Amino acid sequence: MRKALLTLVLLFVFLLTYSQSLTPRQLYPGLFEAVQLTNIFPDNKIFVDATPKRNPDLIMKDYEAQKSKPGFDLKQFVNDNFFIPGTHNDVFKSDVTAGIRKHIDTLWEVLYRKHDTVSKYSSLLPLPHDFIVPGGRFRETYYWDSYFTMLGLQESHKTQIIENMIDNFAYMIDKYGFIPNGTRTYYLTRSQPPFFSLMLNILAKDKGEKVLVKYQPQLLKEYAFWMEGAEKLKTGQAHRMVVRMPGGEILNRYWDDSDQPREESYKKDVDAAKTTKQKPGDFYRNIRAAAESGWDFSTRWFDNTASLATIQTTSIIPVDLNCLLYHLELSIAQSYQLAGDGSHYRVYLTKAQQRKKAIQKYSWSESTGWFMDYNWQLNKITPHQTLAGVFPLEFKIADERQAKIVAKALRIKFFKSGGLVTTFNRSGQQWDSPNAWAPLEYMAIDGLRNYGQDDLARSIAEAWIRTNIRVFDATGKLMEKYNVLDTGSKAGGGEYPLQDGFGWTNGVLLNLLNHYQVDQL
Repeated sequence: MRKALLTLVLLFVFLLTYSQSLTPRQLYPGLFEAVQLTNIFPDNKIFVDATPKRNPDLIMKDYEAQKSKPGFDLKQFVNDNFFIPGTHNDVFKSDVTAGIRKHIDTLWEVLYRKHDTVSKYSSLLPLPHDFIVPGGRFRETYYWDSYFTMLGLQESHKTQIIENMIDNFAYMIDKYGFIPNGTRTYYLTRSQPPFFSLMLNILAKDKGEKVLVKYQPQLLKEYAFWMEGAEKLKTGQAHRMVVRMPGGEILNRYWDDSDQPREESYKKDVDAAKTTKQKPGDFYRNIRAAAESGWDFSTRWFDNTASLATIQTTSIIPVDLNCLLYHLELSIAQSYQLAGDGSHYRVYLTKAQQRKKAIQKYSWSESTGWFMDYNWQLNKITPHQTLAGVFPLEFKIADERQAKIVAKALRIKFFKSGGLVTTFNRSGQQWDSPNAWAPLEYMAIDGLRNYGQDDLARSIAEAWIRTNIRVFDATGKLMEKYNVLDTGSKAGGGEYPLQDGFGWTNGVLLNLLNHYQVDQL
């Protein structure tokens, strides 16, 4: 009897765990497609974030019985059976007169989430610790957003929240083998730019460098995720995230394990696939890989026609991704050095040195004076200059001569009245001109400081601060992105309306305000 009871308990736990890893499309076949393709909500992310009011099997049984009946109202059925999500900051009203610093302090509370509020059958992935979300439609933890948010949390002396968030990422590495794009079941096929090792640098400022030793197991597991299959590759071959280059070097690309439309942007992907000459599966994977990059979307991933139909993310070796993995290799090496393991220290230091040489070899363009992405299938540099080219300065991969050339290009080409523009292409995509983003501004500013380009770094920082303050004074909000060319206009483009909140904007702005000791410019 006790054995039978134990079996039932284990079966219940298995079924519960299994149901919590299913995506909305898997839980609601047919209903999912009907909702996402008929625009009953203005944003496809709304339904995939909705929480069912009862067992999904019962909802599907009723849907199958009712959907063909006269007068069936799909939107009413969804409202009757799901809790439709809003945003916590919908009800938050800022006080512009209190100033931007007070606003950011208040936003840390607005964007704070308790870890123990995940409902059964929700697409939200459970986490062991409380956390900060970006804001707006982004109701969950996002990977690379969190690093830039932490920059501000550290300025606010919120070390415990930083450590909680890092522990959540370590938990996900242990549970899933990697850090998902975001903490939703529909993100479990891809990661995002690997900033985990940089997060540890932030924590080390408060807790000491031994944090690298503490989190060494997770650093190694994340590295294994990104490098899986590298040893077996022949020259010119690729597997998931790894590519063996013409000279035998291993570099990385973005990838997604699914070749289906993104559930959170289902209709847009299905519609976009009708415009391309690619096979649907190839197109969807390229779209998803771009989503993994965080740059969704940009002409960076397109051919020189600048059309989404030509997206070719999996053919591209991104300079910023490989700089981040260089830092991960150095961090692992340092963790072994701190632990007194000289042999493994030298192994990972050598890996980092080899990657640095490869980045120099394949990404530096003497003709453009810029670090570029590389198309490994065409064996040539891609045609688009982007702000990702500042990453070799942030990680001290550029030599002194290259850094001066990059600084000159930043000053002449990228620096606009409101800050640094992301690309020179006005494509309508959100990671293109005239838009600018806090993470890229920070990486450029900090990278310039690494090479003594302090005056230019300050000029860019002050322009960015002015942009943030001007919009805040006019709207009472800090935005996800900004228009740095037409500074009287809002940023635009992309698949959803301009979001406010906003985690990484708050973090970078507070860091810059404190570093440059300014409040008004």
